Amino acid sequence: MSATSHNNRLHFLDRDHSILAFNERVMDWARRADVPLLERLRFLSIVSSNLDEFFEVRMAPHLAARKANEQRGLYTAETHDRIAAKVHALVAQQYAIYNDELLPLLEKKGIKLVAHGERNPRQRRWVKEFFVREVQPLLMPVGLDPAHPFPQVANKSLNFIVRLTGKDAFGRENEIAIVKVPRILPRFFRMPPIQGSKQTHFVSISSLIRSHLADLFPGRQVTEFSQFRVTRHSDLAVDEEEVKNLRTALRKGLQQRHYGEALRLEVSAGCSEFLSSFLQAQFALPLESLYRVPGPVNLVRLNQLIDQVDAPALRFERFQGGWPAQLTPGQSYFERLQQGDVLIHQPYESFDAVLAFLREAVEDPNVLAIKQTIYRTGAKSELMNLLREAVRLGKEVTAVVELKARFDEEANINYAERLESVGAQVVYGVVGLKTHAKMLLVTRREEGRLRRYGHISTGNYNPGTARLYTDISYLTADDALTADLEQIFLHLASQNRLPKLNKALIAPFHLHKAMLEKVEAAGAAAREGKEARIVLKMNALTDEPLARALAHASQQGVKIDLIVRGACILPAQVPGVTDNVRIRSVIGRLLEHSRVGYFCIDAAEELWLSSADWMNRNMLRRVELAWPVTDPALRHRVMEECINIYLHDTKDAWLLQPDGSYVPAGLTGTGKTRTVLHSAQATLMARYGSKG
Repeated sequence: MSATSHNNRLHFLDRDHSILAFNERVMDWARRADVPLLERLRFLSIVSSNLDEFFEVRMAPHLAARKANEQRGLYTAETHDRIAAKVHALVAQQYAIYNDELLPLLEKKGIKLVAHGERNPRQRRWVKEFFVREVQPLLMPVGLDPAHPFPQVANKSLNFIVRLTGKDAFGRENEIAIVKVPRILPRFFRMPPIQGSKQTHFVSISSLIRSHLADLFPGRQVTEFSQFRVTRHSDLAVDEEEVKNLRTALRKGLQQRHYGEALRLEVSAGCSEFLSSFLQAQFALPLESLYRVPGPVNLVRLNQLIDQVDAPALRFERFQGGWPAQLTPGQSYFERLQQGDVLIHQPYESFDAVLAFLREAVEDPNVLAIKQTIYRTGAKSELMNLLREAVRLGKEVTAVVELKARFDEEANINYAERLESVGAQVVYGVVGLKTHAKMLLVTRREEGRLRRYGHISTGNYNPGTARLYTDISYLTADDALTADLEQIFLHLASQNRLPKLNKALIAPFHLHKAMLEKVEAAGAAAREGKEARIVLKMNALTDEPLARALAHASQQGVKIDLIVRGACILPAQVPGVTDNVRIRSVIGRLLEHSRVGYFCIDAAEELWLSSADWMNRNMLRRVELAWPVTDPALRHRVMEECINIYLHDTKDAWLLQPDGSYVPAGLTGTGKTRTVLHSAQATLMARYGSKG
């Protein structure tokens, strides 16, 4: 059978279902008895956060097809209903873990969410006084009538719907009222301790308000009520070809983001059919979009509860990344990089070293210019303060700020304006493309000539996520590679044609084609009986041409190992189609984020690091960077720490099956768990980190 006919049998896995399967794997951490209890609760909240984003970004076309009863195409009524059924099942599992496992275990550890019916008289008095003093003044119930239509309800906000009997002050029988809960109110409050008890008691804002809803409607009787929450479409769409000022257009779009199309309605499990139907009609949602939940409608906010609990034994041991092995504290980065490239494996090695590099560049009088891309830097960014200080000290600072970084648009607009206000040159990349490449370039005068020093990374310039995400930072003074960085910055600022680069590959110009060629070259070598192997590590594989090329290479005999954390459309080990493809997903305490590509073709090895996943958007609609690691010692280290150790993970890894399901890598052929389980992340944390 020819390779073409084999590829005709290649059926890609559904991307949206693959995303939901990823969240099932994340939720497994909430089940694991070896995970500290509060961390299990945190993983449960991570699943909720991920589901929120799934609806905000991925669900709108499916819902539109459902409403139009579309029967053909990529989005249909059936695709909507299949996804909704999957999410309903996942949410049911989530609340079962929350109610049946985690809350009882927390209570055994002395941490209890006290419901209204469980409060003793003293606690009820405290709740009543607290409600009157701290909460009621911030609530504004709205009775619905022709002069008071259904109010605008913000995306993911907490609200109550109430049904009333009796008449209002004007003798009318308007029976429905809405109570919006301000975001400024915390979602959990710590109650005063009970004398002689070691338990820590909390009350949720929803429980506190529901206990005193009647107080908001004097003279009326509350007969029914429910908390509810609406998730809306939140992916900003701006026609960059039409707008004159992208920053202004995005600011206007941000004002409307909280009130996009309704996609999901969450209500209390006991919400009456009357109230749920009323809400469904208001938001124009089908029954499949209604989620009845036996608990808080927003488990994301459990983080507020977790942060208030003083119980170190119920958390992970604090992990502090060590100082990078290749760097000596106090040594000049410029002197060190003249000796060779430096690799920092975050967070096992500290991101503080990257900030120290920038700080030295800012303070060094011989540094003339600093250029940097800004995608996500986090709140109160020290990096942004350093760039502003560089301008104050007279250096030329150029910042390529990506205004369209999803859900960071407002922060990046504010950073751009602050940098411009002190005289930095701020540009917004290329129209129609997101600038996702992570680059920092320093130009320094040395002995009468200019020399460049660069930092490039698989991850963001965000100190917060740098403690939680695995990424590779790469510091270099390599003339060819830093010259490439200079050309890329010039291209982003001037829009001039990009010249031929020395070492780097850049999307959307070269990267996609180059990766296809490398996969095809491996296939051609295997067909001739030569050694050929591909190992790739990334967050997602959803680009169909690349996935098809990998399947074809597999059919030609290339041994392929893929480490794909999230969505993956390529099925593994389908007989006659992807026999030689093995795919695993590693879900650990840290978020796997580094992108690595290894190609061995007839004994010639190449190793690439990149900011890009193998997704169509990354390859063709973003500015992305990939660069080779040519130093033998550094290449060996990346292979060992990012590839080999993960291929042998049996504790946190899942293996993709031909049907798209995942099974734990720690299971033996008999379905039993291996007695010895190996975690790549735990090994690296022990190797590099300092506890305490």
